[in-house]
Amino acid sequence: MRIWLTAAILAASATVAVSAAPQSSLRPQLRPVAIETTGATTVEVAAVTSLRPMTRPLLPAEKTAQLAASERGFQSWIKGFRKRAGAQGISSSTLDRAFRGVTYDADVIRRDRNQSEFTKTIWDYLDSAASDTRIKNGKAALRDQKTRLKRIEARYGVEKEVVVAVWGLESAYGSYRGDMDVVRSLATLAYDGRRGKFFESQLVAALKIIQAGDVNPRKMTGSWAGAMGHTQFIPTSYLAYAVDFTGDGKRDIWSDNPSDALASTAAYLKRFGWTKGQPWGVEVVLPKGFNYALASRKIKKSPGEWARLGVKDTAGRPVPNHGAASILLPAGGNGAAFMIFKNFAVIERYNTADAYVIGVGHLADRITGGQPIQANWPRGDRALTYKERQEMQQRLTRAGFDTQGVDGKIGPKTISAVRAYQQAHGLKPDGYASLALLKRLQNG
Repeated sequence: MRIWLTAAILAASATVAVSAAPQSSLRPQLRPVAIETTGATTVEVAAVTSLRPMTRPLLPAEKTAQLAASERGFQSWIKGFRKRAGAQGISSSTLDRAFRGVTYDADVIRRDRNQSEFTKTIWDYLDSAASDTRIKNGKAALRDQKTRLKRIEARYGVEKEVVVAVWGLESAYGSYRGDMDVVRSLATLAYDGRRGKFFESQLVAALKIIQAGDVNPRKMTGSWAGAMGHTQFIPTSYLAYAVDFTGDGKRDIWSDNPSDALASTAAYLKRFGWTKGQPWGVEVVLPKGFNYALASRKIKKSPGEWARLGVKDTAGRPVPNHGAASILLPAGGNGAAFMIFKNFAVIERYNTADAYVIGVGHLADRITGGQPIQANWPRGDRALTYKERQEMQQRLTRAGFDTQGVDGKIGPKTISAVRAYQQAHGLKPDGYASLALLKRLQNG
């Protein structure tokens, strides 16, 4: 769960990039979902092919010297940080306990540097997010946690299947919560400086959690980027939204008992406006000749209005009136289409990537007994690499369709630029940033 991003939307895109996300969700980026296999849980690692020249591997002596220099700099940074943390109310005893034995972690920096190169199409992501194994295990988790989930749903008004789906995507139902020392990881990232201000704020929040007595420093474990527990809260989100559901005086999201973590997830979704009984979205079929310019998050209509335009569910029926809705085409006009409601945006506060939101929503639907996505995906397409996404933004801007920045993220501004380019060239204006579109831009 990424509860630290505050307002960003990585809008409809067939490419899911594991890259730094705006600070409005629980985690810095959309990490690959945990892959469940019989008898074990592993984390999916994407293969990366790069055209960039390979740097010469460091010799052992060079690597040792480099690490030693980093360690010296890191320890010096900690001394300065202690003063800043003290000014924010962190006691010397808390700092002593938290930093006892903490050293620089080069592996964390390696992961942070490499994340933007990992890409995945939305259909590949959903194949994993809502795999048969994950659905089966989700139903089992729903049965096993039936009593506490019913109590959580009754208190917070968030469907238990949705809470279980978040749990399933974040930690494979608690089987992969992360085992890295959060203080060490956050301190290393704060010292590194690339996103130092953000990670230092997370580190201070982590120290406040320790100081409050919720967790022992060495038991505060999580992902390399500081996401913690069954549903992967980052420290600032934990402070703001985590709850003590068991009543033991601690908000314990790390233990084998998932009660506090699951309740915290429900509390978070409620806080941002979850409407019980409203779907996140419904798969729909667009009519022949549909105006793809209407497929925009900015355009909202009632399901009845969409029905009058020919938009129906996969059984050919009008979608029930769950409130104002938009049409989302995560893979353009050649993939699945969804009518999305307010609850889509609520899940999006947890993690701003469309693929994640659809993954949670669809997994929840499947756990409840819903059907698979009916439309075909353009599986012949591949995801654009980070460099290719940057190139597309550069070429669109040079062609007069300003993406308002080159960051390698296919967000609303880039989608608008893509759509404007498509309209200007007589193409289907579905906003789909495909490899075919990039090739067309390359050819002038």
